[in-house]
Amino acid sequence: MTTATREHPDGAARDDPEALDAYSRTVTGVAERLAPSVANLRVTRQTRRGRMPAGGGSAVVLTPDGYLLTSAHVVARRTSAGRASLIDGREVEFEVVGADRFSDLAILRVGAGDLVPAELGDAERLRVGQLVVAIGNPNGFAGSVTAGVVSALGRSLPAQSRGGHRRVIDNVIQTDAALNPGSSGGALVNSRGEVVGVNTAVAGIGLGLAVPVNAATRRVIGELMSDGRVRRAYLGIAGGPRPLPPRARARFDIASGVEVVEVLPESPAADAGLRPEDLIVAVDGTPTESVYDLQRLMVAELIGRSVAVSVVRDGRELELSLVPAEMTE
Repeated sequence: MTTATREHPDGAARDDPEALDAYSRTVTGVAERLAPSVANLRVTRQTRRGRMPAGGGSAVVLTPDGYLLTSAHVVARRTSAGRASLIDGREVEFEVVGADRFSDLAILRVGAGDLVPAELGDAERLRVGQLVVAIGNPNGFAGSVTAGVVSALGRSLPAQSRGGHRRVIDNVIQTDAALNPGSSGGALVNSRGEVVGVNTAVAGIGLGLAVPVNAATRRVIGELMSDGRVRRAYLGIAGGPRPLPPRARARFDIASGVEVVEVLPESPAADAGLRPEDLIVAVDGTPTESVYDLQRLMVAELIGRSVAVSVVRDGRELELSLVPAEMTE
């Protein structure tokens, strides 16, 4: 019986057991590095009968002075509080600084110092098939580690506020690293030990999703830490992608636009005269090829400011004036 070998770019042969050892060393190294930076959460909620248990989850340490990052659905209400357990044995009370349903991210603060912050990476650099490690507290088992690969990128996860505003969390990471209840809020980590995602949902057997850490989510994290909330502009439409007619495609240099499927009553879109079947191709001069492009433009700076919305209606190009409102929870 012979041992299988694999040829490497440098010409050296390495047998499979050695390759498996390298894989194990990577996973154990990441786990050891991140373990002090992942907390176990026990959440309570204020009720008429006092504070009652309301589930659990995980959180990632952001700063030495007590800021933690978790999933918004773990601490769904501002009345949530509870205790965070660290690997060094400390148990500390936490309070919710701010939660954003539309990114499923929340910031907590604990009354402790000398914490070990995790290093944030950039999910935009991830590739399908890349090794990732999930660290969290599934089913209350602290410090659990699972490994897998990035199964897909660019997935979307529906989100909705109590006020009925609909939105999708875009560019969600799909991984086959096992996630279970209690994993939410934990770290999805690359082989360098950088947090590239926040585990957010179990989508099915052997399938997990994580909110990416990128420029957009870093902005959300910063706003939650400083203001306790994220301000977003709101148009009041439901839409989806649709290919553009040839002339509009050449004019705006994009292949598709956002078709208006529904205009909500008394919304900024209704006031501006947008109609179902309109194709939105640009907002404030920026092309909108997809719903995600449109969502990325809905920043606080647009709230209350008149912006031009370029629309294709029945083959004609129109420009409407629209004043976005502030999206409320």
